[in-house]
Amino acid sequence: MTAEPDETAAAGYRPLLFSIAYGMTGSVGDAEDIVQDALLGLVRARRSGTAVANVKAYLTTAVTRLGINHLGSARVRRETYVGAWLPEPVVVPAGRPGPAEHAELADSLSMAFLVLLEALSPVERAVFMLREVFGYDYPEIARTVGRSEVNCRQIFARARRRVAERDDTPGRSRRAEAERLAGRFFEAASGGDIEALMEMLAPDVLLVADGGGKTMALAHPPVGRLPVARLFAGLFRRFLPMGVTLSPVWVNGRPGAILHDAANRVVSVISLDLTEGLVTAVRSVSNPDKLRHLGPVSDLALRRPD
Repeated sequence: MTAEPDETAAAGYRPLLFSIAYGMTGSVGDAEDIVQDALLGLVRARRSGTAVANVKAYLTTAVTRLGINHLGSARVRRETYVGAWLPEPVVVPAGRPGPAEHAELADSLSMAFLVLLEALSPVERAVFMLREVFGYDYPEIARTVGRSEVNCRQIFARARRRVAERDDTPGRSRRAEAERLAGRFFEAASGGDIEALMEMLAPDVLLVADGGGKTMALAHPPVGRLPVARLFAGLFRRFLPMGVTLSPVWVNGRPGAILHDAANRVVSVISLDLTEGLVTAVRSVSNPDKLRHLGPVSDLALRRPD
């Protein structure tokens, strides 16, 4: 019998496993916990003498099923979440070809895409993501989620219809062009140049801000060029004198920026959706619970007592 790969080899699947778990949960911390649980489960299975013929399939199945179970309790928490919900951002320094520690995280796991997946049931989400994002065939998906191939085809078709009904996500821009546009956007915002900002914004641009009820947020998020331009000019006018700095990054496969305070603590992460050379959506995460995986979190954006 061929020897099983050792634990180091099994850990080589971690980037793929993280991508699946993150796509299921929208949480970096939860995804990492799920991956670790799956790897520990493999260790326990091998130590008990259980034969594992295909380590990758075993781990993929474990992560997917753990993700399905996790979503049951997560949905209860989401129902009581304060304000708009966005996934925890996966941040990569600008200029790199793709995520470093999570190399197989697909660009299609954007914030907008993950929000769309919230409309699906846990099993629908698993089937849709394994097929649409990771290209698994139906026999693989059926074994992973414990359903028949016919049922998985039906689930995927139903999930795809539901996502298509809600999907107004802009098309992807080329990376270099996207970085240049994002750079000009944040430069104009830093300089308070409202006219320059408006030239880069789509007429119906929207802003989605996730503060989780813990940071200052707008009662009515702005929609449209002028309101969004004024908000960002005002935001930077407030923060820059406090020593806040901005670093260009890629956020879930989209250009954006991470803001740090003078003590190098994370203030927020901003992601831009682009299409045809215009910013169509701005997504900002300032909920400190969703930023801790990026380092110490600043209190600059915390909501002040009324």
